[in-house]
Parts: sequence; C-alpha cells; structure tokens
Amino acid sequence: MAHQRVALWAAEPDLDDDNDADVDIPIPIPSSTNEMYDDPNLQLDEGSLQAMQQHIAQQAAFEQIPDIVKRFIVHFHQAVLDNNLQEVTLAYESGWTRLTEKYYAKTEWPEAETIAPLVNDDQIFLILYRELYYRHVYSRLQPNVDDRFHSYENSCELFNYLLNSDGPVPLSLPANWLWDIIDEFIYQFQSFALFRSRPASKTDDELTMLGSEGGAQAWSSYSVLNVLYSLIQKSRVNEWLKARAEGKSDEEIEEIAGEYGTKPLYRMLGYFSIIGLLRVHVLLGDFTLALKVMENVGLGQKAPFTAPTAVHVSTAYHAGICYFMLRRIPDAARVFTGVLNWVMRARQYHTRSYQYDQINKTADRMYAMLALCHVLAPTRLDDNVMNIVRERYGDQIGRMGRGEEGLSTFEELFLYACPKFICANSPPYDDPAALASMIIPPTPTSPSSQNPGGDPTQRHLQAASSHFMSLTPVPSLKSLLKLYTSLDAQKLTGFLDTSGAGVDEEEVLSWMMVMKNAGRCVGRVNTSGTAANGEKDNDEGSRPSESLLGGEWMSISDLNFNMVHIAESTVGRRYAGWFIRNSEHAARVLDGIKASPLPPRTAPTQVQKKSADGPKGESLPRATGQKVAWGGVKVA
Repeated sequence: MAHQRVALWAAEPDLDDDNDADVDIPIPIPSSTNEMYDDPNLQLDEGSLQAMQQHIAQQAAFEQIPDIVKRFIVHFHQAVLDNNLQEVTLAYESGWTRLTEKYYAKTEWPEAETIAPLVNDDQIFLILYRELYYRHVYSRLQPNVDDRFHSYENSCELFNYLLNSDGPVPLSLPANWLWDIIDEFIYQFQSFALFRSRPASKTDDELTMLGSEGGAQAWSSYSVLNVLYSLIQKSRVNEWLKARAEGKSDEEIEEIAGEYGTKPLYRMLGYFSIIGLLRVHVLLGDFTLALKVMENVGLGQKAPFTAPTAVHVSTAYHAGICYFMLRRIPDAARVFTGVLNWVMRARQYHTRSYQYDQINKTADRMYAMLALCHVLAPTRLDDNVMNIVRERYGDQIGRMGRGEEGLSTFEELFLYACPKFICANSPPYDDPAALASMIIPPTPTSPSSQNPGGDPTQRHLQAASSHFMSLTPVPSLKSLLKLYTSLDAQKLTGFLDTSGAGVDEEEVLSWMMVMKNAGRCVGRVNTSGTAANGEKDNDEGSRPSESLLGGEWMSISDLNFNMVHIAESTVGRRYAGWFIRNSEHAARVLDGIKASPLPPRTAPTQVQKKSADGPKGESLPRATGQKVAWGGVKVA
C-alpha cells in the first residue's frame, strides 16, 4: 500500500496530469441543512449565521482544490502517522515543492480548516501543515499583520506540543524539515521585528493590534530565546556533545542524554537550536555571546549526524559576522574561506536541493564579506576563493583601496553582505504620546524627536565605517615604506604632503602607530599552524579544542616592525660655561706655578769616577756621537 501511495503523487508524470481520478473524501455535512433552509420560521443568531457562511465558504474552497493536491495531503498525512521517514522526506522535499511551483506559485495553499476533512481533523498534522503554509506565505507572498500573529500562534502550539507533552512525542521528521522549522521560526521573528520597528507606515488597525497585550507579547525576544534554550535543555544536547568529545561509551552517552536526548527528533532540534541561538544573538548585536553558545559545537568540525548543507552555511556565515564585528578580521576570512571551499566541492550534491537558492544567496554574501576582509586586513587566502572574489568585487576592492573615496563603496557592500540587525525592544505602541513623538519627523526646534534607539543596522554600519576610516592612511604608508629599508620621519612627511595640505611630522607618526596597530590582532591561528600541545589546525584555520573566543596576538601585516632604533637622550653641553670653568682652572694652575719658589740647584755628579775604578784595559765610551734612547751613544 505504501508503494501505491508514493506512485500516486510522487512520480513526475502524475504531477503533470490534470485528468486524474477524483478523490472520494467524505466531508461531514449536516443532514438537516436543507430542511433548515425550508423552514420559514427559522431564526438564526449572528454567530450561527457566520458559522454557516464559513462552512459554505470552506466547501467552495475545498471544491477548488485540485485532486492531485488532495491525494498528496492524504498520503502526506498517512506517512506522518506511520512515522515513515522515507515517505515524509519525499513528500516534504519533492512533492510539496513541485505542487507549489505548479498550483500555488503566486497564491496561498488551502487553509488548514479547509483541508481538515482530508486528515480527519488531526490537530498535530494541521499544526505541521500550517507551518508549511505560513512559510510559503513569507517566502512567496507578502504576509499581512494577521498572518504574522497567526504564524506566531501556530509556532507556540508546535513547540508546546514538543516541550510540554508527557514524555517524548511519537513523531519522526527528516533533518531538513527540523532545520527549516528552527530557521523559519527565527526568520519570522526577524521579519516581525523589522515590521514592528517602523511605526510610521502602520495603519490604525495595525497600531491597535500592536498596542494590545497580545501584540506586545507576540514574537518577543524573550519568547524566542525561551523556546531555543528550552529545546537545548530538554534534549541535553550540550551534555551529549561533551560526552562525545570526551570519548565516552555509547551506554554512558545515552545515560547522559536522558529520555529526550536519545530521540533523534529532540537531539536534532536541540542541535539546530544552538545554531539558531548563534543567529539570534548576531541579529541582536551580541557577538560575544553568539560565539559563546557555540563552544560545544565548534567550527570546522563534522556534525554528529548528517546535517543539511544550509546548516553549515548558516553557521559559518553568522560566525564570520561575529569575528568581523569583533575586528578579528583574519578569523572571519578563514571561516568564510573554509565554508565557501566546502560549498564549491559539494555543489553537485545540493544543486537540485530546494535550498539551493538560499545557499547561493548566503554564499554570495560571504564573498562580499571576504572582499571587505581583504580591504581591512589583506592576508593570504585560498586562490580559488579569492579569484571568485576578485571576479565579482574587483572594482569595489579597487575603489575601497583609495582611502576616503571608497567609503561609500564600503558602506554599500557592508549593507548588502550583513544580516538585517534588529532591536530587542519594540516601539511604545501602548503609549500613543511616546509613539507620536517617534512618528513626527524632526524639526529644528525638536531634533531629538526620532527614535532614540535608531536603526540597529546603521549603528553597526557606523562602527564598521569608523574602523575603515581609521585605516585610510595605511595603503599610502605601505606603498612608500616598501621602497625603503629605513626612512626618516621628516622625509616620509615630505612624501605624504604632496598636496600641500599641511601634514606635519606628528600626524605622520600617529598614522604609523595606526598602521602598526592594524597589523596586529587577536587570532585563533599562529604562523606555524600547530599548538603548543601538538594539535594541528583544521581546514578552516582553527583547532577543534580551542575556544571560539580564545586566541593570541598575531601579525597580519606584510611589514615588520621588529627593528629597534635606540637613541640615547643626552642633555646638550653649554660650551660657554665649559670654556669659562676650564680657563679659570688653567689660570689658577698658572698662578700657582708662578707663585711657587724655584727648586735649589744641585751639584753635578761625577760620572767618570766609576769608570776609573773599572777593570784595566777596558776603554771608555766615546764622548762624541749621538745619544741613543737607552742612554748610550751612537757611533757615527
């Protein structure tokens, strides 16, 4: 029977055939409906009339559903009931996508209440169906305020079922669907936060809904974080990952994971929730905490199970954003390069995936971020990846290398590549006066009438732009310093002051200090590629056991500042005083010599007396001749 169900809707010829046999699905219709219409004394209250009109509308909508879609929903529901993971995966990745392209590319799928008779009003399946329904609305159509609130209510029902049931729920879903549930949950939270942050464009009905008690609680940061942390705690995925890293046995790991952690459904939801927390903290601007929650997962490590490609891409993208905003540019570049290399190698496997477009969009953003990393901190990266970067963003890199002229290009590329940051707090919709002060445009008398919080994306853009502007003198300095082994600061100032702008030596020295500071940063990779304990770096330039926030100071510049020039500080002599003191001393010595008496005259010694008493026959030295140094006489 299972093979017959798959053949009915999954085969491609059947999907394109509009003349299939009708599906006979019994729909409960009240038997006394016609008799009620024939009764002239019948009086219906407003509630009954609305219910009857809604029932008639649902019947009309049900009749408009194509038969192949009805069959698909019936068999999809049966596969979920049977926990047939293969059929559920096939229906989710293939059937839903193909039927969407054919029948619902520009319109909504039938509402859950309309298709409820097809699935015997199974509330669990209807919750899963609404999750797909609202994801289609967000991706293909423009959601209204009702869709945003209803999607939040459906997400709450789904997670309440998973977290608050008595024991693990008997449900088996593929990893791709579980990741999409977490990913879509965060995306809808981000979309609602951006929608909520623009009060000037809201209608009166939207302002009323957002100002209500339910509007303040819908898609709040607390509720989203609470869901993700609850899934992590329920599944004990962090303890499970630690036990695996420590090499514990399977029995010990199962005992540590507990009742929920041993179930693949909860284990994968907990693992994907860690990746979701990384994304949420990045959107909220807490980059340090975003990397902190990834301590047990790490970067560049193999997933403990077969995870979708989108999981690896999302992890690397948001981790790279964290490193970039923390000004650890080499770490960001290595993370981007590692995952882009992996995506290029695995391109043949995800080309036909329904996530192919999203993966390509994220990969293109990472190429743009690599271009920014190359401008801020040029390092040696993979040639294949850098060739693509230069091919796509070579002109932008050239403009950004000209200093202040490239600021607009830098901002444009950053706004394209960065995520849409959000604010954790909503505007004061419950306070009309405070909200009106935000909506009214600023005037010269009240320039502070704008939102004091501002746009989070603009705040992060200003931080990145200030870092870029501080490095604008660096390219010119590098181009000059590479021509010399030693260069006087005054001569360097003359080279830089070609336009006569009045650049002084102190300013050039400050630029040199900026360049020196820009050439060093904290990084997770040293030049040897091996840690002190002998652990080698992986493909992404990081060590599996190393903390994502750890690292050491490293040089990232091609100019070395290792030569130390020692100039002794001495006080200059005062030559006038030195000459005066020595002249006075010479005068005193001369006066002392003049004042001293002459020495007495001594009698001459008799030199010849000794020679007279000498041996006989020994001749005396000649009196004539030149006297030599040792007292003798040199014979002529």
